[in-house]
Amino acid sequence: MIENIGYFSDMNKPKAILFDLDGTLIDSERFHMECWNEILREHGNQLTYADWLKSYSGIPLPTNAKNIIEQFNLPYESGELISRRETLTLERLKTTKVALMPYAEDILEFFTEKGLILALVTGSPRYDVDATFEHNNLKKYFRVIVTRSDVTNSKPDPESYNLCVDRLGLSKENCIVFEDTVNGIRSAKAAGLMCYAIQSNLDEHHKLSIADNLFLDFNAAKLFMLENDLID
Repeated sequence: MIENIGYFSDMNKPKAILFDLDGTLIDSERFHMECWNEILREHGNQLTYADWLKSYSGIPLPTNAKNIIEQFNLPYESGELISRRETLTLERLKTTKVALMPYAEDILEFFTEKGLILALVTGSPRYDVDATFEHNNLKKYFRVIVTRSDVTNSKPDPESYNLCVDRLGLSKENCIVFEDTVNGIRSAKAAGLMCYAIQSNLDEHHKLSIADNLFLDFNAAKLFMLENDLID
């Protein structure tokens, strides 16, 4: 059994669970890195996975586009590169089935069976989410879906989580968020929500200490919640 490696914070039993998508429910980090590399190879450059995790994972697309232009001295305006990247991502999502993270479907089924309300809060645009859901049939689990297309300010701004809670019509004390990156955690915490981090990469754990709890996978999180009587 993989143990929880964070700490426990007292709270009411949750009524809703709010999930990030990329890197939390779906194993999309390499997919998104490869979309960037497809563009970068045209200019003789490439990101390693270590580069991606260190500097680009969990960062909003506009910021990543700006940083990639600067790092690799690309001949693009920021808006032009963002448009190119969005078009490429959608094309690849239509033909690529992105794998689920370990125990992701199990945890969605478990929470659903327990009568909890599930919501999705993602920094991806709506059309990327729709294309992803066509392949993995996850949409059925979520009562509310908030994407980058629905807000003015994406993560780490709290707007998307505040909007989700408003749409759910619940108190923030009745919600738990699952995230995998520091920007996602900052977004949830800035919205006043309890946030659990799911991250199997031990090298990333020092960045995620602001989360209320830190787990290696969803199975460890489920066991923790059961052992601490957070779920009936």
